[in-house]
Amino acid sequence: MKLISKERLAHLRKQYPSGARVQLIWMDDIQAPPAGTKGTVWGVDDIGSIMVQWDNGSSLNVVYGVDACIVIDEETRGEA
Repeated sequence: MKLISKERLAHLRKQYPSGARVQLIWMDDIQAPPAGTKGTVWGVDDIGSIMVQWDNGSSLNVVYGVDACIVIDEETRGEA
């Protein structure tokens, strides 16, 4: 596990606010949802893990420095 600075933690909490929609890029866990799975952020814990309720029912956290997800804006996706 990588340590996280207070500044980086504050940045993550701003980047991944509660209610933000995310899409999974990579998760290093045998029980991980498939890449591309979408979910809703419900917080960032004190070690920088992004806490997500995945649309498939999973609730595995995105671990800081190990896993990856991106914020998506579903309301504007697909609009030309």
